[in-house]
Amino acid sequence: MQTDRHIRLFRNGANQALRIPRDLELPGNEAVIRKEGDRLVVEAVKKPSLLALLATLSPLDEEFPDVEDPPVNDGDVVF
Repeated sequence: MQTDRHIRLFRNGANQALRIPRDLELPGNEAVIRKEGDRLVVEAVKKPSLLALLATLSPLDEEFPDVEDPPVNDGDVVF
């Protein structure tokens, strides 16, 4: 278990700010913060996996047409 770290709070314009010590840095460049009682909880935003992203998409209602011969581009070699 980690010991408590005392840090200083400071003002950055109209916002209160703090510096996160290097050994406590979060991955990425985005985080979520929430207040739980007297505590602030800061969590790194995790990028969703491709599978999770695809699961959010709704199914297509239309059917794909049958394609017998795909179009040929001028630069394609046809045997």
